[in-house]
Amino acid sequence: MTGRYSDQDIEHYDRPRRRTRPRTKDRPTYDDAVDGVVVTVDRGRFTLLVGPPGEAVTVMAMKARPLGRKGVVVGDRVRVVGDTSGEDGSLARIVEVHERLTTLRRTADDDDPVERIIVANAEQLVIVTALADPEPQPRLIDRALVAAFDAGMQPLLCLTKSDLADPETLLSTYRSLGVPWVVTQRGGDLAALRERLSAKTSVMVGSSGVGKSTLVNALVPDAKRDVGVVNAVTGRGRHTSTSAYMLALPGGEGWIIDTPGIRSFGLAHVRPEDQIEAFPDLDAMTDDCPRGCTHGEDEPECGLDVAVAAGLADPERVESFRRLLAARSESAY
Repeated sequence: MTGRYSDQDIEHYDRPRRRTRPRTKDRPTYDDAVDGVVVTVDRGRFTLLVGPPGEAVTVMAMKARPLGRKGVVVGDRVRVVGDTSGEDGSLARIVEVHERLTTLRRTADDDDPVERIIVANAEQLVIVTALADPEPQPRLIDRALVAAFDAGMQPLLCLTKSDLADPETLLSTYRSLGVPWVVTQRGGDLAALRERLSAKTSVMVGSSGVGKSTLVNALVPDAKRDVGVVNAVTGRGRHTSTSAYMLALPGGEGWIIDTPGIRSFGLAHVRPEDQIEAFPDLDAMTDDCPRGCTHGEDEPECGLDVAVAAGLADPERVESFRRLLAARSESAY
């Protein structure tokens, strides 16, 4: 061998090494970062509100690379650097996501391992269902209730289009669960709903065509959310909202999040054995259950059956809980 290398020279066989500077362990502190809240997400761009209530500025932002694959969703409280003036063409950067108080999740199916986070930091889940046109979907309501209890959120059943059908038929099914409810109709008084939404961050979920966007437009006059109609042949609504959007209620009395219509609500992320914790009165009656008891209808020697037989538990409430338990084991609606 001639030249630089010989048969015994290790560099003859090794690939040339990259000559890069060692990475520093020092990381930016972002002392100049400001707080903001994510109000909508569109193809990797985030719309934020930055500043105190009443003086908040709408800011466009991207996610900083150090956040990696960490998802940023509507409702997240974040820290932002860069141009937060909100002027046309300005762009800020999200550098930190604060710890979430609640996370509302769903999956496409019950056996789907991929969780989809709908919103973060919402306190109340408003399950919107029409009494007619389209017809109520109890299985979807049950699944949404399970998701709310699992997320530690307070559920609220909102029945729309009461001018088309009697709400009592549906309410009789859920009254034993103790779920609060409001009944509305197009053009009607929304005082009861406003009271339930006051001073809370609430997210509305439901099928397309049940009236979510109509309610949002009535609650927030300048919301201008698109409103669709129900297909007369299929009985299904058409998607009008394409992304979740968070809006401040008038007077600074809370937030409302409108979401796209859903046709399935998978619960792969919910463990059936944890559902009883959402019902403290029933949970206290399961202390003597056999190990591994799911408290379902077919479980032998379940403490719930013992409590019902002894007159210590409301049979209708136990039946309602077991219906929710069964909703987790059924295929996604």
